[in-house]
Amino acid sequence: MNPRKILVTSALPYANGDIHLGHMLEAVQTDIWVRLQKMRGHDCVYVCADDAHGTAIMLSAESQGITPQQLIDKVNAAHQADYAGFSVGFDNFHSTHSPENQARSESIYQALDANGHIARRSITQLFDPEKQLFLADRYVKGSCPKCKAPEQYGDNCEACGSTYSPSELIDPTSTISGATPIEKDSEHFFFDLPQFKDMLRQWTRSGTLQDAVANKLAEWLDDELQQWDISRDAPYFGFEIPGAPGKFFYVWLDAPIGYMASFENLCTRSDYNFDDYWSKDSNAELYHFIGKDIVNFHTLFWPAMLTSANYRTPSAVYVHGFLTVDGTKMSKSRGTFINARTYLEHLDPEYLRYYLAAKLSSGVDDLDLNLEDFAARVNSDLVGKVVNIASRCAGFISKGYAGKLADTLDDVALIENLQAASEEIATHFEKREYSKAIRLIMTLADAANQYINDRQPWVVAKAEPGSENLQRICSTGINAFRILLCYLKPVLPVMAANAERFLAVAPLSWADSQTALLGHTIGKFEPLMTRVEAKKIEAMIDATKAAYAAAAPQESVTAEAITAEEDTAEDSPFAPEIQFDDFAKIDLRIARIALAEHVEGADKLLKLTLDIGHDASGNEVTRSVFSGIKSAYSPEQLTGKLTVVVANLAPRKMKFGMSEGMVLAAGPGKDELWLLEPHDGAQPGMRVT
Repeated sequence: MNPRKILVTSALPYANGDIHLGHMLEAVQTDIWVRLQKMRGHDCVYVCADDAHGTAIMLSAESQGITPQQLIDKVNAAHQADYAGFSVGFDNFHSTHSPENQARSESIYQALDANGHIARRSITQLFDPEKQLFLADRYVKGSCPKCKAPEQYGDNCEACGSTYSPSELIDPTSTISGATPIEKDSEHFFFDLPQFKDMLRQWTRSGTLQDAVANKLAEWLDDELQQWDISRDAPYFGFEIPGAPGKFFYVWLDAPIGYMASFENLCTRSDYNFDDYWSKDSNAELYHFIGKDIVNFHTLFWPAMLTSANYRTPSAVYVHGFLTVDGTKMSKSRGTFINARTYLEHLDPEYLRYYLAAKLSSGVDDLDLNLEDFAARVNSDLVGKVVNIASRCAGFISKGYAGKLADTLDDVALIENLQAASEEIATHFEKREYSKAIRLIMTLADAANQYINDRQPWVVAKAEPGSENLQRICSTGINAFRILLCYLKPVLPVMAANAERFLAVAPLSWADSQTALLGHTIGKFEPLMTRVEAKKIEAMIDATKAAYAAAAPQESVTAEAITAEEDTAEDSPFAPEIQFDDFAKIDLRIARIALAEHVEGADKLLKLTLDIGHDASGNEVTRSVFSGIKSAYSPEQLTGKLTVVVANLAPRKMKFGMSEGMVLAAGPGKDELWLLEPHDGAQPGMRVT
């Protein structure tokens, strides 16, 4: 097999927050794939960086009384420590606020401009007169122009689902200073993405993407692509655009270029050559691992920019879903929005690496961390199966034979069966079908344990102490364990390293699975993994809840379906009173979500197609509803769910289409919402009374 030249990246964590288990899902998925390539003898390089630019970082630093540079340096150190705690083996972890990234971003922008792919025009935005700052939508709040609900952000009403421009808000205020924004014009620079429509249609169907991702992009490409605003006005923490004083690159322009910059930084400290991996004629492989929430940046803007600037495009972009915990979105108030550092203070990181691998596939479906299943699977598979093989055999070898393994095996067929699975397991890992690889490995572990159960070395030790038969049986078990560790090493690097010390062998390669360890002296066996304890999981959850309570002691209850026609009375937590006759007019029905879809261009909306039963003629009744629940659910989580809909709400024309009802949801805040779900037995069309 000829060695491959591979460059791998994972998405850049934002330098304004902690690493959490959602980040670790992607980092672990990527790290397992990289470790497999290295074990198989390929030249595989893994780089990443902190995404260190933007208004949020500037404001966060200001609130802490430090400079943005001090903030991102502090966060970078914390991020690297958290990743290292989970054995994520970056070859380089850099920052987008670096000389390499500035130079590369400027040169790419200048190439885009020279090639006629940059447009300039004036736009009108809300401006904070006190902070002297143009306001992004999330920094403007006011009352919804449609339903009058207060405290709504500048692009979408979470109460009624309407979308609008920030200038339409009633009594808008800046969330930064509290000042009333004014409208102000400013020239902005745009990347002319529509010029690359044909190129993107071809590239997205070239095998570089999963089918589900390519299909979604095809929907976007069938619609009219928009020019992409790549500039922001001062003050802004980022890189100033060459030849345009007071104008800065939008964070998402230089963020993906950060992949190039991190690798370039590595090249200055190694024998790697930048052009070997990024030039138009490069024969190296380039892979990006990302979450499904940033697909458009990596599969539309990024390849188009690279093409314009005369660089190569990625060999593939691998997209994964979100991490949920116990079946729902990660939640701070429930203690399931778990930071990496909190996890590391309570549990072995290899537990999580294994559990994620046992559930990961090559698709974009969300992955659920079920904490009860997490403990049961780790205890059963790793402690009860894999480590158990070594622990049942090592003592006999150590005591009876001074640690020396037999010169021959007792069951050659068993070992050959384990060895024969090598390529199939490697193929599963290569294709990111980790769960299939783990299932096969555990099947082999079952076979090895069955062999030990059948041979009963503890019985043989009593009947034939010190016999060659006992030595061969236990040596066969130790060899089976060693092969399984070869296969699990990309997933469990720490346990593998400890096992290598016990076996007294050099670091295992994938090819070592095809050899046997005979006539070799092993070391003393010590426990390689302890069982997951429920009390430690509970302590981790409690610590997460406590941290959230300390940061946000007061929560207000909001509901997506509640709208207010006037300000709420100061002494009441609810909207103004209504009469029973008013309430009786509302027709609440059970609905099944037949289809849930992302809405292009909407940050908070999902489009729901609802089945609400049949009419008097037996015809199926469906409704299309736009709902502001994207922060809480992915479309895959919603399809098939039952919920409650206001069925007689007058249709409302919205920016993205006609909304024909309203689904009900509730939660402690704007980022935590749960759809109302009826009990078992409910059917679409039933009236809620």
